[in-house]
Amino acid sequence: MKDIPNPHPLKSPEEVTRFQDSLLAWYDQYQRDLPWRSHPSLYKTVISEFMLQQTRVSTVLPYFENWLTKFPDFHKLAQATEEGVMKTWEGLGYYSRARNLHKLAKIATTWKTPPATLKDWKELPGVGPYIAAAVTSISLDKPNAVCDGNLVRVLTRIFSIEKEYKDGATAQKKLQPLAQSLIDADRPGDYNQAMMELGATVCHRQSPLCLTCPVINFCESGWAGDAESFPRIQKKKNRKKSIQRYWVECKSELLLFTDLHSKNKLSGIYELPQEVPTGFKHDAEAVENMGIRKRTIGNVDYEEEILRISDFTSEVEEFEEGYLWADKEKMKEITLSGPHRKWIEEILEEGG
Repeated sequence: MKDIPNPHPLKSPEEVTRFQDSLLAWYDQYQRDLPWRSHPSLYKTVISEFMLQQTRVSTVLPYFENWLTKFPDFHKLAQATEEGVMKTWEGLGYYSRARNLHKLAKIATTWKTPPATLKDWKELPGVGPYIAAAVTSISLDKPNAVCDGNLVRVLTRIFSIEKEYKDGATAQKKLQPLAQSLIDADRPGDYNQAMMELGATVCHRQSPLCLTCPVINFCESGWAGDAESFPRIQKKKNRKKSIQRYWVECKSELLLFTDLHSKNKLSGIYELPQEVPTGFKHDAEAVENMGIRKRTIGNVDYEEEILRISDFTSEVEEFEEGYLWADKEKMKEITLSGPHRKWIEEILEEGG
């Protein structure tokens, strides 16, 4: 128990066993009924863990069900087109996750047996320390502890860890050995899920439910009544960026754009264009401001000003690659970024 702060009740192996038993008894009785826990499989675990990265369970649920209907196993996913995969993922954001899942599925179809070690899993597309630990513990029964944002919150509160971390990723890395020291080797997958469940349903960021916490007897900050003081992570201000988008309609079709050759995570995802195409001429005086829409990507807050161009001509028959005229039916087929689909639908409903 060398990684457990001293003094603390969990410094004793006997108390660690009591902690594990209390946590797992609570989990067995109160765990949420989630689709990846019903008839669990390696494939379901992989898909759910990719989807749940930086995304709420409530958001993931309908996507997971739809995904399993279209791609029920690694083979079906591997055979799918990238366009089909991206379209099914549309709205979940962080689209590199979908591309990496597609790549992983193609590798998985070559396995005689799945890789069993953290090292082997971390070599797969899109798999970092957290997903590697989650998959190997839940599906392969390996005693590898996860350490995500939920675990950071739970652990820093249990041990009243005063240290201030520069960001969440640093906290996860530093606290990983502590998480590992508490893992239940007999039920590692259930233990990891129980710790995450505790963070998600009881040990909330604000107003944690300490009085109903199954491990309150082991929690220093819970007893002290200052659980909300933890974790201590430096707050970073988001950068602000303003950009312009163009709304160009012709014969009930809207001009959209994607950079098909960019390594950007939004490659292949259509949005309103930031630049008009080559050969496109318009009257600069006849540009209408349609308002500003806001969204956040990573640590950048975007203000996107939408400008309608109604008086234009084109000197070319076809625009360069990446531009697309799309009517309402075409927009159902292609993959639009979630915010832009929402904004476009709102504007069209308002009568453009």
